[in-house]
Amino acid sequence: MKKITFSIIVVCLNAGQELLRTVDSILGQTYPHFEIIVKDGMSSDGFVEKLPGDERIRVVRQKDKGIYDAMNQAIPLVSGDYVLFLNCGDYFYNEKVLEKTGAWISTDQSSGEIYYGDIYNRSVETRIVSNPCINAFACYRNVPCHQACFYGAELMRRRNYHTKYRVRADYDHFLGCYFQEKIRPVSMQIIVASYEGGGYSETKENERRSAKEHEEIVKKYMSRGQIRKFKLLLALSLAPLRTKIAESKKLSGMYQKIKAVIYRRKG
Repeated sequence: MKKITFSIIVVCLNAGQELLRTVDSILGQTYPHFEIIVKDGMSSDGFVEKLPGDERIRVVRQKDKGIYDAMNQAIPLVSGDYVLFLNCGDYFYNEKVLEKTGAWISTDQSSGEIYYGDIYNRSVETRIVSNPCINAFACYRNVPCHQACFYGAELMRRRNYHTKYRVRADYDHFLGCYFQEKIRPVSMQIIVASYEGGGYSETKENERRSAKEHEEIVKKYMSRGQIRKFKLLLALSLAPLRTKIAESKKLSGMYQKIKAVIYRRKG
């Protein structure tokens, strides 16, 4: 198997114990070829100092203007072939994630610059299935979480996050890669990350900001005709109702299983 190296970026600011748990989930990987870059925005809680003394961990302490600015600051520091951003409070799903990803990338014939998988949402206790076939409608509706996306390092160096977007900069970045860079992301169909849910972007204020940023971003990459068509498709497919079902702890598991069957048939 070809040797693939990974740079895992963990952005933090007074994240407390969650910083240590996230880093532990990376250090526990069976695949040895990785580095951890902890980009700390000058935390004062003392937990950065409690990180293990492991040569694979590099800590960079520098003030930033928010999570996406911090992510941009970390990108020039990577030495791996692929980059993954793992937020504090998010963990690798199990110890085999990097091993499986390395095997997938090394045997893939497409030479992709984005590889993605699924996430496990701990708030609803279920696997969130990513669309295995990314097209324009998939980009409009929903794209894989950045915690589940491995980006080629060279891609990230030439295309940073637009920090004017407070909540949706990763969404803008994904659409830019798809529509402008003409990159076709490759689905690995494995669970990459365990996601805590209910984070920064899911507060009421940021849900409103997210909707506004979504509207602005899609206009950059899609025609008015496409947007009208996709809005109609979402309305006809009862998207608001399906979102509520997906967010229900009781119903989410069954919903995701049905979605997985549909995706497999489409794939």
